Amino acid sequence: MVTDYPDPISPENALKRRTLRTLVIILVPVLVSALLLAAWELWVRARDVKEYLLPAPSAVIRALTDEPGRFAEAAYLSLQAAIGGLIIASLGAFILGTAMAHSRVLERSIYPPALALKVTPIVAVVPLFTIWFGFGLMPRVLIAAMITFFPMLVNTVIGLRSVDPRAHDFLRSLNASRWQIFWRLRVPSSLPYVFAGLRISVPLSLIGAVVAEFLSGSAGMGQLILIANGDFDTPVLFGAVFVLAGLGIALTATVALVERRVLFWHDSSLDA
Repeated sequence: MVTDYPDPISPENALKRRTLRTLVIILVPVLVSALLLAAWELWVRARDVKEYLLPAPSAVIRALTDEPGRFAEAAYLSLQAAIGGLIIASLGAFILGTAMAHSRVLERSIYPPALALKVTPIVAVVPLFTIWFGFGLMPRVLIAAMITFFPMLVNTVIGLRSVDPRAHDFLRSLNASRWQIFWRLRVPSSLPYVFAGLRISVPLSLIGAVVAEFLSGSAGMGQLILIANGDFDTPVLFGAVFVLAGLGIALTATVALVERRVLFWHDSSLDA
């Protein structure tokens, strides 16, 4: 009896499927966003809503295009603080998380201060950082690092401990050192958790930077929002919100792209 098996997907068909999937992933959110903005525009015009209460999307776009340099400079400063804080938090969390994953005593010693740092209100810390470090970039970076440290730490510890026991026993049977087990097993096993922490921490870093700019900054998106609020310039206020949302989406998409490239071997990167 002869059984017909389906032919494997050719490289050309696979490329077409990936291209179509990419277009759907991009076009569907764009289409939904366009419909929402159109409905917003029509509702504002139909109800004759005052601009200082709720500007139409067209007014927000005019505000963005009239002074693009102003928004670009503020966005750059906020992005600089957010990325700087995220890098500091990620490195510190990985170092401490490695120590905690290998020692229960260190975990019990480090976790309470880390949790205390997590629950401390940012608005109570920003004035202190301003007194200690001035009104420059450093307080904003530290606030962004403070708000993103705990998620990175928790995910790092969980990831470093989430190893396959059979793989661990196999490496031990080969007389692998703890250093070899760490780099060849624990670190690769922790990467999905680390990237999950990054997905959470990226928007948090922007929030921390903007909050710090509200309270102690002399520039950035936080100060732009404060000035627009004081002037009742609602289109600029909404423009700043749109820019921040765009930055958050772009950073999250960048993390997702890097994750897909690095974790090509993991189940989370497999195509649905």
